[in-house]
Parts: sequence; structure tokens; C-alpha cells
Amino acid sequence: MPEKNPPRRAVQPNPDGGWDVQNPSGSRASAHTDTQRQAIDRAREILSNLGGGELEIRNQQGQIRDVDTVPEGNDPNPPRDRQ
Repeated sequence: MPEKNPPRRAVQPNPDGGWDVQNPSGSRASAHTDTQRQAIDRAREILSNLGGGELEIRNQQGQIRDVDTVPEGNDPNPPRDRQ
């Protein structure tokens, strides 16, 4: 059964320059980068590590430019079923 509220991250401009990766319900940035491309790549990596989720990309004005679903990552050591 899919999770009802998958993890979300937003890539948005930082008022002091650069780009932030932020949990929309959080107060601090998960990551800060110089370019939007770097922030998008880091957000995809974070979401992949969390088991997949939704990535929201904002433009310089803070408006949503794109929304993407990130699949779960390739875990080399997946948990084993203990039943």
C-alpha cells in the first residue's frame, strides 16, 4: 500500500543568494547550493534516500515551475522480511 503523504522537498531561491533544498513543513534548509541545478540534484538524492517522494522546483520569483516524483533509491542492503 503506498504511503499517504510521501516525503516532499522544495528547491527555492535563498534571499541571500544561491538555492535551498527545504522540507515545506520545516523552518531550515536541508541543503544550500550555488546553482539551481545543484539544488535539484541534491533534493533528488535526499528524496531517493528517504524512499522516494515529491520534488517541487520554484523559479527566482518563488513560483512553482515544476513538480516531479522521485522514485525510491537502489538500496544495496534492503531490509529483510523477519516473518
